[in-house]
Amino acid sequence: MTDILVYVPNSGKLAAEVLTLARSLGDVTAVAFDDAAASLAGEYGAAKVLRVDGDGVDDYFVDPKATVLTDLARTASPDFFLLPSTDEGKALAARVAVALDNGLLTDVSGLEADGTATQDAFAGATVVKSKATKGFTLATVKQGSTEPAPAPGSPAVENVAATVADADRRVKVEQRVDEPAGDRPGLAEAGVVVSGGRGVGSAEDFALIEKVADSLGGAVGASRAATDAGYYPHKFQVGQTGTTVSPQLYVAAGISGAIQHRAGMQTSRVIVAVNKDADAPIFGMADFGVVGDLFQVLPQALEEIEKRK
Repeated sequence: MTDILVYVPNSGKLAAEVLTLARSLGDVTAVAFDDAAASLAGEYGAAKVLRVDGDGVDDYFVDPKATVLTDLARTASPDFFLLPSTDEGKALAARVAVALDNGLLTDVSGLEADGTATQDAFAGATVVKSKATKGFTLATVKQGSTEPAPAPGSPAVENVAATVADADRRVKVEQRVDEPAGDRPGLAEAGVVVSGGRGVGSAEDFALIEKVADSLGGAVGASRAATDAGYYPHKFQVGQTGTTVSPQLYVAAGISGAIQHRAGMQTSRVIVAVNKDADAPIFGMADFGVVGDLFQVLPQALEEIEKRK
C-alpha cells in the first residue's frame, strides 16, 4: 500500500481536503502538532497520527516545524508528502524540499497514484501535468481540489518529542493577534460567498453585498479592483493575490471577471454573476448570469430569499 505523509494544521476546510485526497492514494500518516490537529486527522481517515510534542516550536517562524517534518520524512521515506497550499504550508514544503534535495510541486489540484500532479498555470488559463523527478512526491494541495469527506476512525497515535535547535531560532514570533471572527463564516471556509467588485461603486454601497451575504448565511468577498479602490478591506480580497475560495455558491456582483479574480474562485460549485456588461468575462464561467444593474437585481433577490425563510 502507498504510504502518504500529511502535515495537518489544527483547523480548516483545506486540511480536511488534503486528508481526503491523501486517503484516496493510500494509507495516511498524519503529522499533528496539537490535539485539535490530531482530532481532525482521525475524523478524516488517517490510519496513524504522529503527535509532535515540542515546547517552543510555535515561538519561532516555521523553521522548527520544518526541521521536524524533514526528519520525519527522511525516516518514513513516504511515497507522497502532502501539505495544505497555505502560506505556512508552502514555506514548510520549500524548506523540506531544500533540506532533502527533493522535488516540489505547489498548488496541486489533483494527484494520480504514480505521482503525476495536475496544476493550474497562468491564473487558471492552462492546465499542466507535472511530476517530481527527484525523491518522493512532495506537494502542496490547492484549496477546492477535493470535496472533504469524513471517515472517522481510531488511528494509532505515536508521540514524537521535538526540540528547537539553535539554527531554528533565527526568527522569533513576538506577538500573535487573532482578529475578531465576527458573525459571518471565514472567507476561505464559507459555503456561500457573495463578492462585490468595482461596479458596487463605493464603500457605503457594499452594505448591499453584506445584506445578501447575511441573508444566505455566507461570507463577504471583494475583487482586487474593489479593495484597491477602498470599498472593502484587502483581507477580503478574492483572487490570485488574495484568498482562494471554493464555496458551494459564489455570487459575483459588479465584477467583470479579470483572470486574477477568476483564479481565486473558479472551483466554486455554482457561480452566479450579476453585471451590466453583457460581454463581461465573468459570464463565460458563470452557471447563472444576470445582465443588469446590481442595485436593482440584488434587492429583488433579497426579497425572494426572505420569502423562502
